[in-house]
Amino acid sequence: MQEQIKRLKVIATVILMTGCWSCENELKHNYRLWYNAPAEKWVEALPVGNGRLGAMVFGTPSQEKIQLNEETVWAGQPNNNINPDALTAIPEIRKLMFAGKFKEAQELADDKVMTKTNQGMAYQPVGDLNIAFPEHDRFENYYRELDIASAITSTRYTVNGVEYRRETFAAFTGQVIVVRLTASRKGKVNFSAWLSSPQKNEITVQGDELILRGISGDQEGLEGKVKFTTEVKIVPEKGQLSAEDGKITVSYADAVTFYVSIAGNFVNYRDISGNPDDRAKSYLQAALQKGYQTLKTEHIARYRDYFDRVQIDLGETDSIGKPTDVRILEFAQANDPQLAALYFQFGRYLLISSSQPGGQPANLQGIWNDLMNPPWDSKYTTNINAEMNYWPAEVTNLSELHQPFIDMVKELSVSGEATAKAMYGTRGWVLHHNTDIWRLTGPVDHAVSGMWPTGEAWVCQHLWERYLYSGDTAYLAEVYPALKGAALFLLDFLTEEPERHRLVIAPSNSPENAFDKRQNLTNAYGITMDNQLAFELFTNVMSAAKILGVDAALADTLQQTRQRLVPMHIGQYGQLQEWLLDWDDPNDKHRHVSHLYGVYPGNQISPYRTPELFDAARTSLNHRGDPATGWSMGWKVCLWARFMDGNRAYKLITEQLKLTDNAQTRHRGGGTYANMFDAHPPFQIDGNFGCTAGIAEMLMQSHDGAIHLLPALPDVWANGKITGLRARGGFLIHLEWENKQVKTVKVKSLLGGNLRLRTSTPLTLSGKDLPPAMGKNPNPLFPVMDILAPVIAKGVQLNPPAVKPTLEYDISTEKDKEYVFSIK
Repeated sequence: MQEQIKRLKVIATVILMTGCWSCENELKHNYRLWYNAPAEKWVEALPVGNGRLGAMVFGTPSQEKIQLNEETVWAGQPNNNINPDALTAIPEIRKLMFAGKFKEAQELADDKVMTKTNQGMAYQPVGDLNIAFPEHDRFENYYRELDIASAITSTRYTVNGVEYRRETFAAFTGQVIVVRLTASRKGKVNFSAWLSSPQKNEITVQGDELILRGISGDQEGLEGKVKFTTEVKIVPEKGQLSAEDGKITVSYADAVTFYVSIAGNFVNYRDISGNPDDRAKSYLQAALQKGYQTLKTEHIARYRDYFDRVQIDLGETDSIGKPTDVRILEFAQANDPQLAALYFQFGRYLLISSSQPGGQPANLQGIWNDLMNPPWDSKYTTNINAEMNYWPAEVTNLSELHQPFIDMVKELSVSGEATAKAMYGTRGWVLHHNTDIWRLTGPVDHAVSGMWPTGEAWVCQHLWERYLYSGDTAYLAEVYPALKGAALFLLDFLTEEPERHRLVIAPSNSPENAFDKRQNLTNAYGITMDNQLAFELFTNVMSAAKILGVDAALADTLQQTRQRLVPMHIGQYGQLQEWLLDWDDPNDKHRHVSHLYGVYPGNQISPYRTPELFDAARTSLNHRGDPATGWSMGWKVCLWARFMDGNRAYKLITEQLKLTDNAQTRHRGGGTYANMFDAHPPFQIDGNFGCTAGIAEMLMQSHDGAIHLLPALPDVWANGKITGLRARGGFLIHLEWENKQVKTVKVKSLLGGNLRLRTSTPLTLSGKDLPPAMGKNPNPLFPVMDILAPVIAKGVQLNPPAVKPTLEYDISTEKDKEYVFSIK
């Protein structure tokens, strides 16, 4: 009875705060970010997007600001940043490195390898839609929200007894941003609206339309040539409309709808011959033919086709009745499991909103940016951040949204071919640690971070992983040339180091971390992450060639070369060495944990197959500590999930969900902004995606030869349910647990084939015992690598993996059939 009373109080609080009267259902799926004050800064505004268009909505009663983005508005124009001086410098750099002269080698790389043209172009804003409301500076009963179950943000407040409402969404089907203004009394909607932009622009008013034509900015001597047009149609219901001085004023209307159309001249990374006026007009006319209600209905339906695939219930407490910023502030000390579920789903919301088939991949800030010169240019940082954006794509059932990244990799395999040939004299293609919309592949910034020629190997992991989830051989044949080209580059670029006579990638760096902090030296050879990437890429290309029945000779070469790579080393502290030499410092708290790639997102390190490396990698992660930049903590959630330590993974979630840069806290480090954007700081969206992937990994894993149920469940989530996760092999997972044990699991087999379940809970199928698994999983979509034996420092004492004992079952499945398992 007491529990029912408590639940009714929570429901009543939600009704009061959100105006939601379908209370029981909506409480269970209360996917809302809500606040009782307007946004005062950009990282408090609420994001909407449809993959191509993005907007940040502030919700200020007296003057609304809707900051606008379009995914192809970048500085500059088609170009490359190849430095041909590298070709003759690389042998000398290697000679210096092998002689122990790392400082001189890094200086030579700075001088002869780094680009001399540009460091890549910046992603830039379109501008702002501004709407001023006279006499709305004194308001009450304020409320704003982002409903991520429908991808609509809304604001409401009262002035002089009249309730005003605003609604904004980026229409998935209409390719416009829609803003709807209403009032509780007729004739009370009054405002002036205008466009503004930090870009070079020209603004005109044509009847009931605001039009802004602009061109993107110059950068590093490269002229901006991306032209764009913003066309805003203002449609009042009754009332009066007038135009003057670049503004449109509406008086005494019952309601008003804004249709915001934006388009540019970008066709592809080599072609900017499109007509922005024609494109913007076309989008606008199509939207107007549908009208507000149809656009909204279609928008919600299209969005929910993605979002509703996965539902998660971790429980709820009365914290759900508090504003989102307060919940974030209190999360580490409060019992608020629903906030973790909301954060998980918010990551999925951001991916749906920033990455749609046929468009650009989500960049460092997704599609949301208000600055002409954003941090790190809001590019694609390919030594972790761009890849992390897509970690949740397959496992959280958003595979189609992976396509923009896959398409970018295919384009990079073309632009990177010229770079590989001109700079290194190799076959295949290369990518360094950054790219942009122009698909540059040369090294940027300084050698300390930019001298990293293995970006192509990391992005190619996504090509292969997508195949393991889908089993689609036609897709594999489509991406095989990119996989093969990356392998050919590494085959040619590898060189023998003189002491061990092993093949190494040189020069390179363990992303952005210095082995000599005093001199800031990062450039070295035989780096652990590079060795893992090369081993993985060669293995995947060998497998792909066999599946497709091609390149048997190449596969044989890859196999022989793979055996000559440097194996992983366990150093003097029992740690997985980050470098070939035992340079690791147990007090190093660097944000990158690149040598743990083989744990996550790779699968070379396992408690079942490589227990020594598993313990050493865990030691390395313990050395790094927990607090870090926002995205780094997202990665650590994934890593602790792979180490099957749910409580430690959850501790990292509490570190990541730490309110940052807000009036209620002095915290300025890595964490989460009031609008749930990840804080590096500044804002980087990859941390959101990393943590979403990490929560999925805590509940289900499929990388290590089986589908592992509840591998890293924290004590605080003793009961719960998640539906719709995707596992490798083409399996859909619906999982419910009680008292930290699997209660039921429903598996839908999309492809057929062997289903191997790994669980700590004995299971039955229709009341019948299940056959135990024997040997390797015969399903080819669950491959595990036979890696090189590790080199272990003398005298090092290693610990056993100490993971929970499990049972493994094999079930032969039929395509499109469902199987329901329950606790024995």
